[in-house]
Amino acid sequence: MTDARGSAGPHGAEQARYVPGTPCWVSLMVHAVTATQDFYGALFGWEFRPGPQQLGPYVRALLGGQEVAGIGQLPPDHHLPVAWTPYLASDDVDATAEAVRMCGGTVGVGPLDVADAGRLAIGSDPSGAVFGIWQAAAHLGTTVAGVPGMPTWNELLTYESARTAKFYESVFGYAREAEVSADVDHVTLCLDGRPVAGIQGMGTGLPRDRGPHWNTYFEVADLGEALERVEELGGRVLVPAGDSRQGRVATVADPEGARFSLLCGSR
Repeated sequence: MTDARGSAGPHGAEQARYVPGTPCWVSLMVHAVTATQDFYGALFGWEFRPGPQQLGPYVRALLGGQEVAGIGQLPPDHHLPVAWTPYLASDDVDATAEAVRMCGGTVGVGPLDVADAGRLAIGSDPSGAVFGIWQAAAHLGTTVAGVPGMPTWNELLTYESARTAKFYESVFGYAREAEVSADVDHVTLCLDGRPVAGIQGMGTGLPRDRGPHWNTYFEVADLGEALERVEELGGRVLVPAGDSRQGRVATVADPEGARFSLLCGSR
C-alpha cells in the first residue's frame, strides 16, 4: 500500500492521518478466528490483541507492536466468499457513503461508530466489489510501512477498468493513469500525484467464483520461502511467482479460501 498520509505531528511523534481516498486498513472476516490467527501469525510474524467488538469477535494484527490489519468473526449463516477488504480513508464517512449511493454503488453496513476507534461503512461499487470506508478517530489505520508482513498495495480485479475507475474517481477524487497497451487493461489511481491503488480489467478472465473483488498485496522478504510456508500452513498457491508492475508477485489463498498476493520488491 503506497503511503499517502498527511503531515506528521510535532517532531513526527504522532502517526499522520491518511489522505482521504488512501487505503488505510485491511480487514478479514472469517469463520475460524483462532485458526486464521495461527496461519497469518506463522506466515507474517503477526501478534494479536483484541479490537473493537461491535461487529463480533475481532483482533488487530501487530508487527513489532504496530497495527497492521484486522481479523474478525463472520456470523454462522454467512455464506459469501471469505475475502480481505481494504478500507479507504475518509474525513466524513456519512458523506462518502452517500456519494457511493449517488454514483451507483451500494452501502451494506453503516455508517456506524466503532467505539472510540472511528466510524465505518462497508459498501460495494457498481460491479459488486466490496470495500470499506474509514473515518479515523483513535484508530488511524495501519501504523507500519516498508517492512515484510505489511499490506503494501491494493488492486481491484474487475471486468473492465475505465467505467469502474469513473466510480472511484467520482467518490474519492482520484486522478487516473491508464496503461497504454493493446494487451493490458489497467488503471492506476493516484492522489496528489502518488499511486495509491490499481484497477485491472480482466474481462472473461475474472474468476467465476469470485466476481469483481479487491486483492491485497502483502510484502515479503523472500517470495520462494513465503510460498513454501503458505503450503506448509494449509494454504494454496493459486498463481505462481512472476514479475509484475510492483515487483515479484504470487497469488495465494489461506486455509479458508481468502485470496491475497505476496509481493517482494514493492514500488
